[in-house]
Amino acid sequence: MSRRWKIFTAVSVAVLVIDQLTKWWARTSLPTNASGWGTPVTVIENFFHWRLSYNNGSAFGLFDDVNGARIFLTVVGIGAVIGILFLVKHARDDQRRLAAAFGLVAGGAVGNVIDRVIAGRVTDFILWHYYQHEWPVFNIADAALCVGVALLFLDLGKEKGKEKAADEKAPGAKTKKRHAQ
Repeated sequence: MSRRWKIFTAVSVAVLVIDQLTKWWARTSLPTNASGWGTPVTVIENFFHWRLSYNNGSAFGLFDDVNGARIFLTVVGIGAVIGILFLVKHARDDQRRLAAAFGLVAGGAVGNVIDRVIAGRVTDFILWHYYQHEWPVFNIADAALCVGVALLFLDLGKEKGKEKAADEKAPGAKTKKRHAQ
């Protein structure tokens, strides 16, 4: 197995396992009120709580009230993982950050797809807020997806910089620049 596949597999499996274990913990351990919604558990006063909630939408509760979102987002998640597998296959072995980013996105996508298929909704439990101003409740899969996408953008910028530097070092680069002006 090549280096990129080892990195991708290790990261995606780690994200998936951590995501599913923390969601199980949230569903079985966090308190709920009479209507079944989570009661906040303070981790850091006025900043960070655990609070069990569920959504039918995507990361951070987007599309939660959209009819058909569960099926659409499940298909999108599966399609994204298939696309990522194709991209990992064609990546270079020296692109470790890219392989890790793809692993984060794939692990997060699969984690939320599992919730949608098995439970019909995604378990969320991490609540960041500043006093009364709340960020939407999320989970490990959502966080992995966001970090993975950010790393993909960073890697894209890094690759463009490498290409530009290689073009400038190539024989005849100065001649090409003069002719282009």
